[in-house]
Formats: sequence, C-alpha cells, structure tokens
Amino acid sequence: MTAFDRAERRAWAGRAGAYAAGFAKLCAYPVPRLLDAAGVGEGTGVLDVGTGSGAVAAAACGRGAAVTAVDTEPSMVALAAQTAPAADVRVAGLPGLPFADGEFDAVVGNFVLNHVGRPRAALAELRRVTRPGGRIAVTVWAAPAAAGQALLGRAVQAAGVTRPAHLPTLAPEDDFPRTEQGFAALLGGAGLGDVRCTALRWEHRTTPGEWWSGPAAGVATIGQLITSRPAAVVEEIRARFDALCSEFTGPDGVLVLPHAALLACGRA
Repeated sequence: MTAFDRAERRAWAGRAGAYAAGFAKLCAYPVPRLLDAAGVGEGTGVLDVGTGSGAVAAAACGRGAAVTAVDTEPSMVALAAQTAPAADVRVAGLPGLPFADGEFDAVVGNFVLNHVGRPRAALAELRRVTRPGGRIAVTVWAAPAAAGQALLGRAVQAAGVTRPAHLPTLAPEDDFPRTEQGFAALLGGAGLGDVRCTALRWEHRTTPGEWWSGPAAGVATIGQLITSRPAAVVEEIRARFDALCSEFTGPDGVLVLPHAALLACGRA
C-alpha cells in the first residue's frame, strides 16, 4: 500500500454520511451506463469495488444480478448494506481482493481508480477476479476538470491555499492521462481486450449549501485540504466559493455544475 492509499483511507474514515449528503448524488450519474458496459443483467455474478454509498450495488441488484460489494471504509460498508440489502457487502478493497481467480462474471468500479495509489496494479487485480471473457467497467474523472468540477478548487486557489505536504499525489510513474485515449491505454496495458472508452458529460444540480457541506466535513481530497486550514482561512475559502457560485446559479438558486467523466470497459 502506498502513501497515497494510506492518505485516501484517512480522508474517508467515518465520512459516509457526509458523502451521501452531497458528492454521492453526483457520482451516481454514470451508474446505469457503467452496468450496461459490464453486461450486468439477470443472474450475473457482479463485484462492485469501492461501493461507497451502495448506489451501483443497489442498481445491479435491481437488474437481478448476484452482487458482492466491497469498500475499505467501514462506514461506507454500513451505508451500502442499507442501500443494497440484497447484496453481500463487506469490508475489503484494492490493492488486494479476498476472492478467487475468475470468481465473478463482471467487475465494476465507479470512480474507485481515483482513490488508489497504483491504478495499473488495481486493474490487474480486477482482471484476476473476473472470469475469462467476463467484462470490467470503470470510471474516473476526466482532466482537465469540467467547469463545475473545478469550482471548489478555484475557491481554494483564490484564497491562496496550496496543497499541504501531508496529502500525497500519485507517483509520476503510476499516473496516466485522464483522457479517452489515456484511460483506454491503461486498461489495455492491464491485459484487457475489446477496450472501449467514452466521455460522459452532464450537469449536476445542487445548492451552494449542499455542495459546500461535503468538503466542510472533510470529504475527499478537497475536503481534507479545506479542513486542514485554520478557521479564518476556511471562512475565506467559503467567501470565495460563494462569490464563484454566481457563475453557476440560476434564478431559482440552484447550482448547475457541468461535470465530465470517463467510462472505460474491457474483457478479461
């Protein structure tokens, strides 16, 4: 496990409720297409890695699949078990999964590769637990970030805040281009065949208060960056955030935030 992996686990510890109240709604958008890409249907044996709030697991159960879902964070597992009561939900995760080779017909990971220190090794592990000929489908955030996705980062930057040393980034040799070509190449390099990658774009509708609530509770890297600052600095970031929200707020007070992600799939 890398320093990046350890930092990610600290960042998400105990934050399932705060995640569910905000960012989880955003992350649920690709779920139907993710399951389509993995060929999930009646009777499919599915592993959902990094289940988070359990949205993917619940949707797969709704299709009649036999679903196992894992997350490294116990609070997420407890939440996902409530969201997807028909699934087998347990504490586990990358880089090492407690399953036999070829155990699942399909494996899905909704944004989980954003949170692992060695994405290539993670994909190799997903391939290991997928039966030969089974499909793997995964999503990541695209880069450069779409305007709505960049809002919180712009507020932090406008307040003069830089990334603290205790929040490591991926090692250069472990990173990859967050483009359709770059993500497809990552899957191909992990030995998957029939690789396809599609860009997903949508507008996430929320409110300034809801969008701020997750980071204010320390959710994700942006939340860790904000909550590690003194109270006066956090107030300055919030003031900058409020000002920038005017670019995305309609007359009804709703934020309309453009986002972009990449969905890639391949065959084991």
